[in-house]
Amino acid sequence: MIKATTLSTSLRALAGVTLVAGLAACSGASRTQPAGINDPHEPSNRKIHALNQKISGSGKPNRVAAAVPTEFQSVIHNVSENLSMPQAAVNSALQADFAGFGLATYRFLVNSTLGMGGLFDVASDFKVPEHDTDFGETLYVWGVGEGPYYELPVLGPSTRRDTAGRVVDLFTNPLSYTLDSPEKYVGTVTGYADSVFEKNRRIVNGQQVPISAAGDSYAQARQEYLQQRRADLARPTSIAATTGPRSTN
Repeated sequence: MIKATTLSTSLRALAGVTLVAGLAACSGASRTQPAGINDPHEPSNRKIHALNQKISGSGKPNRVAAAVPTEFQSVIHNVSENLSMPQAAVNSALQADFAGFGLATYRFLVNSTLGMGGLFDVASDFKVPEHDTDFGETLYVWGVGEGPYYELPVLGPSTRRDTAGRVVDLFTNPLSYTLDSPEKYVGTVTGYADSVFEKNRRIVNGQQVPISAAGDSYAQARQEYLQQRRADLARPTSIAATTGPRSTN
């Protein structure tokens, strides 16, 4: 249930976000991408990687995920994507990406109403492209450097910048302040489930080599993450806003 008493607070926060976005846009921050691998914590990262492999099944196809009907997986994806749109709108505003802000807002409004609370992706039926961003990308737009590579427990590959982004994004979704428990946790749960389903589909379809099949699974996971993340961030915002979502893994 939405807390009406917090709506005005959220609107004021969004106004503040827009102001900060304008200042960021005028700052002329430099956006540079490192070419190599900065991994000064490799020994400890490898230990965490080994733990993550035990938890995730070493990158092998997930039988439980594969047993879930495709139709239900689609619903989970739709709900997760829709509940992430307010957060994407906030980060887009912080990046002075007002086209992305409009896309995220419009998708949320359409799918929350015509899509029955996000169960159906009506916006895509209307040819409205997906839009995906996070506070890690916001930091990149502001000129914050990538920093060293980290492997986080359970969450997997990251960098110092993206780790900070993950923490801040715990507070950037307006729905966190307008929904009661347990509704406000639906986005987190469906987001995790959707990532599990997507990873399993990539492995089953041969789009991703199982980590366990690599000679050095840690090096493979690190290389794949850094290449994909840097490529996603290097895409011009205006292009991303009209061609679809960016990968964040």
